[in-house]
Amino acid sequence: MSPTCPRRTASPSVAGRALPPVGVFALQGDVREHVAVLRALGADVREVRTPAQLAEVAGLVIPGGESSVMDKLSRIFGLRDPLRHRIAEGMPVYGTCAGLIMLADRLHDGIAGQATFGGLDVAVRRNAFGNQLDSFETDLDVAVLGEQPVHAVFIRAPVVDEVGPKVEVLAALDDGRIVAVEQGRLMGTSFHPEVAGESRFHRRFLDHVTAAS
Repeated sequence: MSPTCPRRTASPSVAGRALPPVGVFALQGDVREHVAVLRALGADVREVRTPAQLAEVAGLVIPGGESSVMDKLSRIFGLRDPLRHRIAEGMPVYGTCAGLIMLADRLHDGIAGQATFGGLDVAVRRNAFGNQLDSFETDLDVAVLGEQPVHAVFIRAPVVDEVGPKVEVLAALDDGRIVAVEQGRLMGTSFHPEVAGESRFHRRFLDHVTAAS
C-alpha cells in the first residue's frame, strides 16, 4: 500500500502500552480532516477547545484555518497560555498552514496585535502565495519521509522566511522558499497533507508522541 494512503491500524503503542490520546486544536480550522487521518492511523484523538481538554492529550495538531481568529479564540477560551506552556515543556505539536503560523516565534505581516503560540525558531509570512484563487498543488521531495514525493496542496499558504540554527528544513519549493520545518518535537508545513490524503507527516507526529511518552 502506498505510504500516502492512510489505513486503520492497531493503536500505536509504547513498550506494550497504548499511546496516550492526541488532540486536534478545535476552536477553528479544518479539524475533521486531521481527526480522520489520525484515527485512520490508529490514534485515540480528542478535539481540544479548553485547558482541561488540552491536559488530557500528549500531543497536538494545529490545523489550517485563520491564524488571527485562532489567536483571538484561544485567548477567549483561556487556551493560549496553557498551550504555550505545554509547547515550552516539550509537547509534540504539528501545525499545518495557519498551524505553522501559530507555532512560529516571529510573524511577518500579521494583523495589529496578532500573536502566536511560538516554539519554532522561525519567521513566517502569512498568505505568501496570494489569495484563495492562487492556491496550487505540487510534488515535494521530503527526505525524512522516504523516496516517494509528497503531494502538497497550498491554500492561502504561509512561507518560512527565516530559520534559526536548531531548525531543520524538511522541504522547499524549487525557488528555495521553505515550506516544511522541524525543531525537536515541533513540526510545521505551509501546505495541507490531510487534503491530499498524505499521512506520513501525521505518522511522524505520532512518532514524536511515542518518543516523548
